[in-house]
Amino acid sequence: MEYLPNILFAILLGIGIGFFAKNVKKLIRNIKLGHDVDVSDNKSQRWKNMAMIALGQSKMVRRPIAGFLHIVVYLGFIIINIEVLEIIIDGIFGTHRIGLSVLPKAVYGFLIGSFEVLAVLVLIAVVIFWIRRNIIKLARFWKSEMTSWPKNDGNFILYFEMVLMTLFLVMNATDLHFQTINSGNVISKHIAPWFSGLSESALHTIERTAWWLHILGILVFLNYLYFSKHLHILLAFPNTFYGKIKPKGQLDNLEAVTKEVKMMMDPNVDPFAAPAEGAENVMPAKFGASDVQDLNWVQLLNAYTCTECGRCTSECPANQTGKKLSPRKIMMDTRDRLEEVGKNIDANKGEFKEDGKQLLDNYITREELWACTSCNACVEACPVSIDPLSIIMDMRRYLVMEQSAAPVELNNMMTNIENNGAPWPYNQMDRLNWKNE
Repeated sequence: MEYLPNILFAILLGIGIGFFAKNVKKLIRNIKLGHDVDVSDNKSQRWKNMAMIALGQSKMVRRPIAGFLHIVVYLGFIIINIEVLEIIIDGIFGTHRIGLSVLPKAVYGFLIGSFEVLAVLVLIAVVIFWIRRNIIKLARFWKSEMTSWPKNDGNFILYFEMVLMTLFLVMNATDLHFQTINSGNVISKHIAPWFSGLSESALHTIERTAWWLHILGILVFLNYLYFSKHLHILLAFPNTFYGKIKPKGQLDNLEAVTKEVKMMMDPNVDPFAAPAEGAENVMPAKFGASDVQDLNWVQLLNAYTCTECGRCTSECPANQTGKKLSPRKIMMDTRDRLEEVGKNIDANKGEFKEDGKQLLDNYITREELWACTSCNACVEACPVSIDPLSIIMDMRRYLVMEQSAAPVELNNMMTNIENNGAPWPYNQMDRLNWKNE
């Protein structure tokens, strides 16, 4: 019976980490459903972007209040969870505050004291975030796409953080041994008097309960990430590394179209030559994207990384003028469809079976796509280098090049360019008449 708590702890730890690993494997599988894209260029710039944007939070602080509070929560939550190492060692080997045996008392006290101060700061920041969402009701948190789950998800995470920080402080405040050494209990010593009327056994029970709930809460939180917008805690780093580093206004050319144009301009190419052996059986590549499998894996990584913060939508001129487009919804819809495709694959033993749905029309409407002005405001605003515009442009390409479904105004413009060499309906001989006016 002496080792029963250690065995139980090891089992729960194994289940928590195992379930997390299973979800990570599924996440990687879903991202790899996108076609390959070369992002191996300019490694130094990519490392710099990851350090500045993901680690340094450089784009978050463009909105100072939210940015500062986010940094407090981010750093506090990450640093405080360093103590999870101590909890895991204690849980497996049955020790109690193993750090006191390994580190000098002053060093251990400094660390725990820092954790306690950060825990209070995180609690304050989280309460302010909750007020901004639920009392002040900032407009970007209440857009039409923020239905029950996306709206509640943000609150669930705030509640998680409140509970975990409170459990950490209660655990320290009711730990008689820790309070006796009087080193590092900078906050918990002020909470300890709340429990002064209780017996030692009652304090021990509360301390142990808080200890167990704290580690179980962390394991639950870890596995909740996959289903939450807070997956960006993990994915912000690869997403900023693989993010677009070309000028924002530079659009990618379709490889198949580029190849055809080069062949047309090469005088040495025989237009009547027979196709290479086996090439006649190769299906031509689809122009643009109508479903998530037509996107590249970086775009799918973008979808999973989306924080649903709404900064992109709040900066979008189309959205501000009442158009249906919301860049945040584009990313949320892409993730939802990708999850649906992943479940389809799971249900059919690793193979996707047509379900009569696709990203275009079933999730993202054509009205949304054509409302975009391609101004890149959403890309510039995103704090983790997500590029909604690339998905919009790929889906537009599909509509134009595969379905000839461009709006009338755009079709007229393309016809004029083809016939007159300009977007305007003037004869080529009259194109320079303006200089005589």
